[in-house]
Amino acid sequence: TVQMYDSRSNRWQLVAPLPVPLNHVMPAVADGKVYVIGGQTSEQSDPVKAGFVDTVYEYDPAADKWTARAPMPTKRGGGAAAVVDGKIYVAGGRPPGGADFAMYDPKTDRWTKLPNLPTQRNHLAAGALDGKVYVFGGRFGGGFQSERTDAVEVFDPKTAQWSKRKPLLKPRGGVNGIFANGCFHLFGGEGNPDHPYHVFADHDYYNPVTDTWHRLDPMPIAVHGVTGLAFIGGLIYLPGGGLTQGGSSGSTIHQVYKPSMSCH
Repeated sequence: TVQMYDSRSNRWQLVAPLPVPLNHVMPAVADGKVYVIGGQTSEQSDPVKAGFVDTVYEYDPAADKWTARAPMPTKRGGGAAAVVDGKIYVAGGRPPGGADFAMYDPKTDRWTKLPNLPTQRNHLAAGALDGKVYVFGGRFGGGFQSERTDAVEVFDPKTAQWSKRKPLLKPRGGVNGIFANGCFHLFGGEGNPDHPYHVFADHDYYNPVTDTWHRLDPMPIAVHGVTGLAFIGGLIYLPGGGLTQGGSSGSTIHQVYKPSMSCH
């Protein structure tokens, strides 16, 4: 199922479905096209049973049509993607692809393998700012009860090198995040021992200029696994997400946040 939201009319509609059913995909947008990269054909976290795929599907909103593109160098799901200068960088994934990192160029339809993530992980968040790729949090193992990380790492395509930044305020997996006004906002996640369904309502933001984290008021509803975040017209949109730890609690909740801070 593929759903499109129009922020101007505040309406949802169904559009052309994916060629095959998938979960744990790594989506990105480049040059007006939507790319659904990798994922799984099963809900299993076991590497043998998960059904990891290397497929890449491109969606053209104008034609309402999906097209298969060149596959990834490795099969993986549960990672994250970010776009720099029209190129899509895909980081991490469930084991054994947790350290995998590669770049896709939509113009040439070619993949390039890049240096592995220093901290292998999955169910992480990623974003791009000032020509660099940032990755945040996540968990080490395939299952939702595996150990989580607070690691923040940055890749510079110009030097092809990774560097470390200030860690999260607490380790979180299944995190949701996006850059807005130069700040990276990190929402929700899994692994909260103080919540009845083990989900975080935490909302923090990271300032890349000062390399500092700042705590904000929590989300109205704690969620994890939101892959369709968007920053449009000064608002951050967080559609859907899981309400309980694990993969069996999808929702139709649509939360919106208006950031007032700037990190430029």
